[in-house]
Amino acid sequence: CPHYFSLTDEAVIGYNQNAKVNPPLRSAEHVAAIKRGLASGVIDAIATDHAPHTALDKFVEFDNAESGMVGLETAVPLVMTNLVAARVINLRRAIELLTIGPARILGLDKLGYGSFSIGAPADITIIDPNKEGVVNPEEFESKGRNTPFAGMELRGWPVYTIVKGEVVMRDGRVV
Repeated sequence: CPHYFSLTDEAVIGYNQNAKVNPPLRSAEHVAAIKRGLASGVIDAIATDHAPHTALDKFVEFDNAESGMVGLETAVPLVMTNLVAARVINLRRAIELLTIGPARILGLDKLGYGSFSIGAPADITIIDPNKEGVVNPEEFESKGRNTPFAGMELRGWPVYTIVKGEVVMRDGRVV
């Protein structure tokens, strides 16, 4: 999950329920180790469990708050900002980690998922690597708004998502 290479345990100082995840966030040394693993190939996929919760589930006493955060809306720009722009990995490696890596783990590569080839499913996300934007949970398409990244400026946002050959998302909005 992108929060493990984007945040440290300092994000929960003050009992920030939006940063409460399981397993919990760790130290800067752990974040650096994850980045090394992504760069070296020890870690071969980036995915998100996308755990949106209602405000009622998150904004309670920290110990009683649900673990998890919205992941879909911020996954790609977190990769692009914290890994590609930071020169931890290159764009090609980022694409592999977000596509063929998860497909292999799930055995979907045998069906053509995760690749860009003739006969493969036409499921594609087009990214503008230079597009900058501020994370605004009120603009999320999913029902959850729980993110510790609110107000953070990120770059490399998806501009189109195509599923089965049909455009389903344009500039962050479901069409």
